[in-house]
Amino acid sequence: MHTASLKLLHDVFGYGSFRGEQQAIVEHVAAGGDALVLMPTGGGKSLCYQIPALLRSGVGIVISPLIALMQDQVDALCQLGVRAAFLNSSLDAEAARGVFGNLMRGELDLLYVAPERLSSAGFLNALEDLQDGPGLALFAIDEAHCVSQWGHDFRPEYRELTVLHQRFPDVPRIALTATADAPTRGEIVERLKLEDARQFVSSFDRPNIRYRVTQKNNARQQLQAFLDAEHPNDAGIVYCLSRKKVEETAAWLKERGWDALPYHAGLDAATRNTNQRRFLREEGVVMVATVAFGMGIDKPNVRFVAHLDLPKSMEGYYQETGRAGRDGLPANAWMAYGLGDVVSMRQMLSSGDAPEERKRVELRKLDALLGFCESTTCRHQGILRYFGEEHPGVCGQCDNCLEPVDTWDATREAQMALSCVYRTGQRFGVVHLIDVLLGKSSAKVEQFNHQQLSTFGIGQSLSQSQWSSVYRQLVASGLLEADMATYGGLRLTDESRPVLRGERQVWLRRDAEPAKKVRASKAERGARVREAFAGASDDPLWLALKAKRTELAREQGVPPYVIFHDSTLLEMLNRRPGSLSEMGQISGIGQAKLVKYGDEFLQVLEMDT
Repeated sequence: MHTASLKLLHDVFGYGSFRGEQQAIVEHVAAGGDALVLMPTGGGKSLCYQIPALLRSGVGIVISPLIALMQDQVDALCQLGVRAAFLNSSLDAEAARGVFGNLMRGELDLLYVAPERLSSAGFLNALEDLQDGPGLALFAIDEAHCVSQWGHDFRPEYRELTVLHQRFPDVPRIALTATADAPTRGEIVERLKLEDARQFVSSFDRPNIRYRVTQKNNARQQLQAFLDAEHPNDAGIVYCLSRKKVEETAAWLKERGWDALPYHAGLDAATRNTNQRRFLREEGVVMVATVAFGMGIDKPNVRFVAHLDLPKSMEGYYQETGRAGRDGLPANAWMAYGLGDVVSMRQMLSSGDAPEERKRVELRKLDALLGFCESTTCRHQGILRYFGEEHPGVCGQCDNCLEPVDTWDATREAQMALSCVYRTGQRFGVVHLIDVLLGKSSAKVEQFNHQQLSTFGIGQSLSQSQWSSVYRQLVASGLLEADMATYGGLRLTDESRPVLRGERQVWLRRDAEPAKKVRASKAERGARVREAFAGASDDPLWLALKAKRTELAREQGVPPYVIFHDSTLLEMLNRRPGSLSEMGQISGIGQAKLVKYGDEFLQVLEMDT
């Protein structure tokens, strides 16, 4: 088994060795065992069911919730010489009959289906016939966290997948997800009846991602400065909370020369599919989207994910940022947030239709994300700690490690801020509270006669932006909370009492003053990209290799990364193979691709000699 799996890995997929727990998972499932696999995005989950399906007799059935992406997954396998197909509602009747005929004749290695199809009695009966004939190799349940009612990707039809264990007890099942905290993991096990499955939990660390969180100060201009400096020609995703903001941001970026497209659930299906297809199949497209976009996105060379609004939870943040750098090359996760985000997100969660228990869970998850945002310690450590994993040391790949944060003893200022909340009746928002502290006589201050308060004008040692930072951090640390009954007014929590009594110190991070906007020079723009690709982006041969890949992709109607990943082209550039045998030693070039494309890429390399 060991030799066979390694041979398949090399000959079909073009890799010389397995990563992490891949080999143990492959051999366990290939031997007939059930498995629950938790592995970060880009960790190689697909191989964990593709190789066992090829090793075992019969066809592997892959359950995926993402109809729009099945085509690209199947295209990628067909490029490798694997007999793969999908069966979903996007096929016309004739095409579906063709796929079904191939399935029942045993002419497929892997079939991708949507979870709804598994609730069809006709399809289940066909699978029983298949088991008695060509055979069933395995069931792979991708995006298994969709079974959890606590997740934002909940799909009720996933609950029906227990039928697989009931009808086909001897066929191994492998459930896979890129993100699941302990409660979600428990729910996957319970709902899918995987109590006896072996669990494989890989490290959640994504060391190639540089995490950065910055305070909002004209977020669009901050986003443009980030893109100008580090990603002038790269593919990436910009997440916004509302559909309106998605469309406005995409239009704003497009006016400034970016190839930006909107994506949200309010767009018609044809527009969504066209925009998604362009993002997957073209270079340098920026997708501006709500969380409706992204689950299962296989594009490996997404170089950045930016958040202009706060996600709902650490799981959401981890999953969304995990769409960057799937190829293992350096990528950025950049987020701008402010107190307004905190208030609006709390209001959205509290005013929803979910049961009170679920609201409490979601608010706790939001609190964990706020703590992460305001943390002064390593971001990688913070993410792993949330998922119950220890990080061996500082990462050197986040804002807090690269530019350590100043902290200051803000106990006295915290007492002032909390007292102001109390003395104004615990029903006003941060703008009014700061007016009182600074001694400003606004209309609202005069209306409520707040000039007479003992806190009026006591905070003039700090500026308005500094007080805004104090309040933001007091909310994030749980000393204040937004009261939805007063539309975002702040009120004290029980944790604030020791601070007011002088029994607890408060240390806060010192926000950097906003930098003056200076447009980067052409030499400076893309410096991070050049560093990441070791000079490749300036090399004419790199551009020639990418052009050849694009040409072949267009001829076949597939995304460029289905031909070769950036990491494979980069190794080609650095090693300069001079023969097919040397080309075959490059990671990501299996036998089928060597035969299909080896000579064409050798010709490109020879032109440089």
